[in-house]
Amino acid sequence: MTSLTKLPIVVLVSGSGSNLQSIIDAAANDLPVDIRAVISNKASAYGLERARQADIPARVLEHTDFEDRPSYDRALMALIDEYQPALVILAGFMRILTPEFVVHFQGRLLNIHPSLLPKYRGLHTHQRALEAGDKLHGASVHLVTEELDGGPVILQVNVPILPDDDEASLAARVLTQEHIIYPTVIRWFAEGRLRIVSGEIMLDGDRLDGPKMMTFNQSATF
Repeated sequence: MTSLTKLPIVVLVSGSGSNLQSIIDAAANDLPVDIRAVISNKASAYGLERARQADIPARVLEHTDFEDRPSYDRALMALIDEYQPALVILAGFMRILTPEFVVHFQGRLLNIHPSLLPKYRGLHTHQRALEAGDKLHGASVHLVTEELDGGPVILQVNVPILPDDDEASLAARVLTQEHIIYPTVIRWFAEGRLRIVSGEIMLDGDRLDGPKMMTFNQSATF
């Protein structure tokens, strides 16, 4: 498959970029995407180095160079649009996005969140799950809307909480599963299985009324 037939995507990162690496690795195998750029709001983000090592354009747009959030987001929109992506992937991009930004990329903006949404929106999800005494935790891939971590969930994975878990061990176990479910959803988009029709999520021609569920260590093939 040539790059002309692959789904063009742009990935946004703020940190280490481990989810980005899972997408890069999948694209080097058989994930039909063309990663046109990796963009970060931090020049120190290791995700940029991952992009460079894979010969992917790595761009920096420091949020500290802008006077407010709207002006930064408008500049970020323009930078992303240079690459004409069909899908924009948030992979640890630690910025709350303005409504203008979300509307501009509506229906083609994905995020992954380390909890079983709608539980534990926001930060410190692993510690909150432990403090609540939950038996199951997990991660969710969702469409981004103007509501923080509130967009329709496409795919979730259940991760068991073990008796001796702490925040670090639980986070590590969840992260391994994030690396499976994020490329899975991107593949569904790239293969035309997942579409947004009149604001509704369609998977294989059927309306998705709730998230698909994957159990811990289950194959990513559906």
